[in-house]
Amino acid sequence: MSNAATRTPSNPWQRLTQWLGSARSQAADVLPVRVGGTEYRQTTATPASVLGFDQALLWVVVALLSWGLVMVYSASIALPGNPRFSNYAPTHFLTRHAFYLVMGFVAALLAFQMPMRTWERLAPWLFGAALLMLVVVLVPGVGKVVNGARRWLALGPISFQPSELAKFAVLIYAADYMVRKMDVKERFFRAVLPMMGAVAVVGALLLAEPDMGAFMVITVIAMGILFLGGVNMRMMVVIGGALVSAFMMIIITSPWRRERIFAYLDPFSADHALGKGYQLSHSLIAIGRGEIFGVGLGASVEKLHWLPEAHTDFLMAVIGEEFGLVGVLTLIVLFFWLTRRIMQIGRQAIALDRVFPGLVAQGVAVWLGFQAFINMGVNLGALPTKGLTLPLMSFGGSAILMNLVALAVVLRVDYENKLLMRGGRV
Repeated sequence: MSNAATRTPSNPWQRLTQWLGSARSQAADVLPVRVGGTEYRQTTATPASVLGFDQALLWVVVALLSWGLVMVYSASIALPGNPRFSNYAPTHFLTRHAFYLVMGFVAALLAFQMPMRTWERLAPWLFGAALLMLVVVLVPGVGKVVNGARRWLALGPISFQPSELAKFAVLIYAADYMVRKMDVKERFFRAVLPMMGAVAVVGALLLAEPDMGAFMVITVIAMGILFLGGVNMRMMVVIGGALVSAFMMIIITSPWRRERIFAYLDPFSADHALGKGYQLSHSLIAIGRGEIFGVGLGASVEKLHWLPEAHTDFLMAVIGEEFGLVGVLTLIVLFFWLTRRIMQIGRQAIALDRVFPGLVAQGVAVWLGFQAFINMGVNLGALPTKGLTLPLMSFGGSAILMNLVALAVVLRVDYENKLLMRGGRV
């Protein structure tokens, strides 16, 4: 036996040639995975582009959270002048929002550690826990009533909103449900009807609070996952028609909801300007004052007790006044990029034959994208007033917490995708 074939050449050029030939022969045996125009190829040396998770997505989320923190302080700094908040310090909402962010980051770190197969196993239990909390919040003396709505559970110094957990729970449960029903997804009564029944139960509990905005978001999440999971268009049209009819009946039979629609159509009329159209009219005034470049950070006039809920539902109106059209367009672009990138991560997972993680990621994109669209539409006067916050930015502990947990799960999906593409196991 000769050692000539295995001996390392002494000439550096020969060593380089031998190494390149070996690399080409190994690469020839590996099939690339192409998703969204980006090619990932498994090699012995892992490319930097597939290490870890999507850092660009993380930094966009951090940018939105940071901007939101600044705007919550700007929008709430004058609230102690209101008799309702006379006992609060000017930094009250800033410190509480920062506390919620810290809690959200801790919860997100814990959520990121959980493999997607664990989330899949926990899906029914999470859905059951959300249903239980939606029932408990309706119990007199247990649920906390604010502005006539019983939506919060008092947990010591903080309040938790079960409807925010319900959004995440329905998302996880719907993705798991579609994976289990994949072989009968073309059958309405075996695949679609049970899922819509579960959503109807959640909707009934939410309408009892009442919280129609959360019900709309949960319905869109469930429909989005059903559609992305492969339910045919004919069934989706039937479901969509039934849901539109149901929402119209809810509005028709509710006088104060009808009044909101009329106020949306003419918010500056004498009948609505001081009633149901008050928030919308002052939101439009704030955005109009901002013009192109805004009046400057902290210089908003509408937040000085004119625009109610400026630090929550109408935070974007303050952004429009202080940063102008440039700020509003920047915000829209950031949310559009965020939604699109999360959707790409979901498609990538499905291309790797990981249906549950893929549907979960796409469901998060539907959730954040739709809720941001509704909030922006309300602030800009394009949609009727609805009590939905701007994701990642508006003041609200439960919403921030569940938004960050959902995004941590998306980053986990992306991490596992890249782990698989470099030959690892999940």
